[in-house]
Amino acid sequence: MPHFELPAADLFKFPPSNDPMTLAPPSIPTSTYQSALDIRVPVTIAIIYAITVTFLNSYNRSNNFKAWPISQTKTFFAFVVLHNVLLALYSGWTFIGMLRALLNIFSNPFGPSGLSGTVDSLCKIHGTAGMSNAITYNSTLSQWTSTSPNITDIHTPSFTDIGRFWNEGLAFYGWFFYLSKFYEVLDTLIILAKGKRSSTLQTYHHAGAMLCMWAGIRYMSPPIWMFVFVNSFIHTLMYTYYTLTAFAVPVPMAIKRSLTTIQIIQFLVGSSYAALHSFVGYTIPVSVPITEVVTSTVVPAATGVSSSLAAFATAAGLGGLFNKVLGLDVLRTPEHESNTVTRWQIVQKDVSCIDTSGQTFAIWLNVLYLAPLTFLFVRFFIKSYLKHARNMR
Repeated sequence: MPHFELPAADLFKFPPSNDPMTLAPPSIPTSTYQSALDIRVPVTIAIIYAITVTFLNSYNRSNNFKAWPISQTKTFFAFVVLHNVLLALYSGWTFIGMLRALLNIFSNPFGPSGLSGTVDSLCKIHGTAGMSNAITYNSTLSQWTSTSPNITDIHTPSFTDIGRFWNEGLAFYGWFFYLSKFYEVLDTLIILAKGKRSSTLQTYHHAGAMLCMWAGIRYMSPPIWMFVFVNSFIHTLMYTYYTLTAFAVPVPMAIKRSLTTIQIIQFLVGSSYAALHSFVGYTIPVSVPITEVVTSTVVPAATGVSSSLAAFATAAGLGGLFNKVLGLDVLRTPEHESNTVTRWQIVQKDVSCIDTSGQTFAIWLNVLYLAPLTFLFVRFFIKSYLKHARNMR
């Protein structure tokens, strides 16, 4: 059964261990996949983005927030529409892919494995489907291990394994979703080109998302699937809304308010769900080898005529004399033969949801990022909708 437990102290260290390396899906070259996950990539882009936004905010302020001339052109309009349509379609594609992955890996809590099976299917993202079939990284041994007796030689999880989140889609869709965070900064450029100010919310949102998605995919942290799954759904709605507004289609205030509300709920649920991983443990059935030494007694049998004579001599009490005369060992000493027998016994083993310091780092980076982001969104909601509604009265 799942249970709450305090996380091991060695999971909380900074910087986290670089092991294991991120496993690339077969459709993406490993060198390309891992190069994009170099920490210097998101940090450099986030810093350049923040500095550029600060400079352009200052520029717009000095020009009384006048729209840039390019924003009045048909080319700019076409770019804005194409940008929003592409992101809406891409986000929808990602959501469908992640939904399919979730349906493939999710273990029904009312099934044979119960609630522990459900937790296992969401916590352990490598290996094959089924309790005890997960492959996890053991930081103490610095190697991949499994509790399954069918898996004896593990170097790295195989990309042919099915039934766990990483191979079912998270490795593929999650990586591209991470890269999409760099492209999404064009949202800010569009705002600035219209002569508007990029808010702290806007800048913090985009810069932080780059780093959080990087950490989740780089360290293959289980709860990152939630970020990709839910955020792609919300982005599908959001960029569809932006496309409509680009064509000046009137959108009811209730829909705009609902989009912001959904985002706030996403942050609250997402951060709680992620943090919970550090405090969850559960039991799984494990096949444990038990070695026993079995001793058997063997009495060699005499053969032929000597066997009959030996039996007669022994009955007459002359077995010893018979042995001396004929050199036969009539009264043979029983021999003891030892054999080693290995059998498998099913025992219940407690396991933690999280296995590495990297997974833990990714979880708490996301939690710490989402806390102020939620505050900024709530403040935006109050300012844009509640105060606006009062002023309209």
